Amino acid sequence: MSKQKTTFPVDGQLLMVLPRAAASLKNPDVQLPILRSDEEGYYLEVRVEADPTEKSEVALTRRVPLEDLTAEEWEDLKAQYANLDLESCTDQGISKGLEKIQDRRIQRLFMALLTFLNPRQVSIVLFLYKQAAQQGTGPLVHFRSNDLLSSLGYTRTKDGGFASKLRSQLNRDLVALHRTELVLAQSLRKGNNLGAKVIIKSVLRIKDYEIDNVPRDFDLAKAADYTYELADAYTVSLEFFDGPSRTGDYVLFAGDLDITQKLGSNAKNDYRTKLLVYLASRMKWDTLQEGNYLVISKQYLFKNLDLLGSNSSRNNQIFWRTVEELQHDGYILGAQELPGKKRVPSIQFQINTEKLGCN
Repeated sequence: MSKQKTTFPVDGQLLMVLPRAAASLKNPDVQLPILRSDEEGYYLEVRVEADPTEKSEVALTRRVPLEDLTAEEWEDLKAQYANLDLESCTDQGISKGLEKIQDRRIQRLFMALLTFLNPRQVSIVLFLYKQAAQQGTGPLVHFRSNDLLSSLGYTRTKDGGFASKLRSQLNRDLVALHRTELVLAQSLRKGNNLGAKVIIKSVLRIKDYEIDNVPRDFDLAKAADYTYELADAYTVSLEFFDGPSRTGDYVLFAGDLDITQKLGSNAKNDYRTKLLVYLASRMKWDTLQEGNYLVISKQYLFKNLDLLGSNSSRNNQIFWRTVEELQHDGYILGAQELPGKKRVPSIQFQINTEKLGCN
């Protein structure tokens, strides 16, 4: 079988910003969420700052435009914002920090922004890029919800469907990817050129959705904000999409990429997906050294994997266990720690370009 049939391309520009766009509230570069208004509207947003010493650490803002708000609703939102317990969010978990917010819609908006592009949502994005390659319709992708839930490894109920909790979670994930905008004012490499421009994009935009049972009342935003529902099929447009037929700015992922979710595990603990995507991101920022080696500071690896606790022994164990998983899956052929300047070590990865290839 040829390489074209066993791999699928994911947009290079998306991969370059994906780890930063997904930075968690615990990341030292992430500022506190704010409410902001200007002449164009109201926004709930989070700023991710860049480290000037590391070229791959772009600064960006992720924001949710708050559409059709009245002045009274804006004041109510500000009052609800005052109930956000950010200390509990970082120390005890985001759900705990949102407990005092009574309005379910506002609670879910904060949840969507603070957990944006968690590994489960990244897995959904990878699934959609694989579908784009198979369907050959450019950035437009049509899919059945049950097919995506099956690919995520969820178990069907006795009636052949999926639990309402899983269905609701999928719709909220899709709506979060649809309405959370990424704002970048940064130099970005595109091919061999460097340029600077402001980009405002969502990871995807939902173009339409289908309901199999016509009498069923379903509203996309209402379902994401208040209820526990999911449409039966969606058509989305991948907003970051410069596929191989256009600029050729992409990374190839293995067609047998496993996106199944571990039973009973929180998405934030999926270090395997985090590391795989971070390596793909660095392959766009850096050039592989001879022998397909990639050397990355351990400090930046741990920050982007959310290994931010003070327990260095635990962090090391999780990291090397994750490396072993990617070795077992064939994405990397090996990894070793190298001494670095100022006692900051680096990790040298040998990438298997048959499974993870850069054009």
